This record gives sequence, C-alpha cells and structure tokens, in this order.
Amino acid sequence: MAVSIHPSVDNGVKKGNPNFAGGTLTCKCTEAPVTVSIGSNVAFNHACGCTKCWKPKGAVFSVVAVVSRDKLAVTANGQKLKIVDASATIQRYACTGCGVHMYGRIENKGHPFHGLDFVHVELSKESGWEEPRFAAFVSSIIESGAKPDQMAGVRARLKELGLEPYDCLSPALMDLIATHTAKAKGVLAA
Repeated sequence: MAVSIHPSVDNGVKKGNPNFAGGTLTCKCTEAPVTVSIGSNVAFNHACGCTKCWKPKGAVFSVVAVVSRDKLAVTANGQKLKIVDASATIQRYACTGCGVHMYGRIENKGHPFHGLDFVHVELSKESGWEEPRFAAFVSSIIESGAKPDQMAGVRARLKELGLEPYDCLSPALMDLIATHTAKAKGVLAA
C-alpha cells in the first residue's frame, strides 16, 4: 500500500490551469459556512509537513498555497473567524465552528512573505488551481507522530507523486527569503 500524504494528492497530482482566475473557499460547516473569495490563481502550492498548518482528518501533510492578500476577501460569516495562535508568524484564521483554517496572514511588514496569504484550495469546489509542486518541512511530520524509520518511504512516495521533498522550503522560496534579507541589509540594491 502506498504511503498516504493527503487526500488531494494520494491518487495523483492533478495539473492545474495556468489561466485559472480564482474561486471560493468554504469551511466545513453545514450551516452558515465561512466563505473566502480568491480573485486569482495561487502560487507555490505545496504539501507541508509543519505542525501549524491545517490538515484534514487523517492527512500527514497539509496542502497550502499563497495568494496576494489584495486578492483575498472574506465574503460570508467572517465573524466566525478567530486567530489560532496570535504569537505565530502566520496568523491563521480558523472557523470557530468547524476548526478549518480559512487563511493565514503575516502582519510583520519586514517579513519576506508579507503581502501573501496562505490558503488551502482543497476548500474550493472549483478546479483549475495551481497543482502542488513540492513538499516542504518533510522532517516535521516526525513531530506529529510519524516514525523516523518511515521517512524514506514518505520521501519516496512524495517523489513518486512529483513533489520534490525539502526539509525547509523550495529553492525558489528560499531564494526569495535570502533576496529580501540581502536587500534589507543593503547587500543588494532594492
């Protein structure tokens, strides 16, 4: 049996549509669900093994992407949203009814990812979202209970799915962080 990663990728990664224009994310509540409108496609969609990201029941990884914060709007029942951990870098807004994280926002203007919101496109009925392209913080699943001796199998399954496993972020995202830091220090011209 193949190692289970996340329900949205376990049967293969479905290619997205580069011209996809966005859609609506809906929490799991049957009455008065929270909805969030996303006015563009997402970027850097990936499987994440960290212990902070929301995962559906039974998933080892979350699947999370980013979108420009000006493309995200809470469109219904926003009063049900509450920040999960006010001390975390990413302020994750979860529905108080079902617990689903609807979006995460970085308020620190000095952070390299300020201006990007983190979303879970699996909460959308629309298809066409950018597909997951890599796996980040793979080793962190050990902190959630994965056995260290299972990690080779997990990494092999990620590679089989076309999700290159990293124990940090992808090289492109690490380059963005380093560029931001170099500009802030004056090493690179702004």
